Amino acid sequence: MKDIKDNIIVVKSTEFAVEIVKACNWLRKEKKEWVMSEQLLKSGTSIGANIREGIRGQSSADFYAKFNVSLKEASETDYWLELLFLSGYFDKTLYDDLNLKCQELIRLLMSIVKHKDTPK
Repeated sequence: MKDIKDNIIVVKSTEFAVEIVKACNWLRKEKKEWVMSEQLLKSGTSIGANIREGIRGQSSADFYAKFNVSLKEASETDYWLELLFLSGYFDKTLYDDLNLKCQELIRLLMSIVKHKDTPK
């Protein structure tokens, strides 16, 4: 089995989580925003955590369950990013960068979870 760190979705979700942590730290220090930053921090870092749990899952059902949770967390993260942008906390550049990466994760996760119902 390939090392987990060679898995593209693991790499991208981890990189995204680091950017979310940095953005949330900035929101707290510079904008004194705690509530939405906490929500974003939880959902944005949960994506990768659930992916890793799924990869190490005990069964195919466990794998897909965790990847579906990751997809839900990515969708929630998308919401918080949009809300932070629309409310003026994020400028367009920061929003566009994080949103692009979030949308990429959503597309990857959707591609993976849709194969569960694909006949073999």
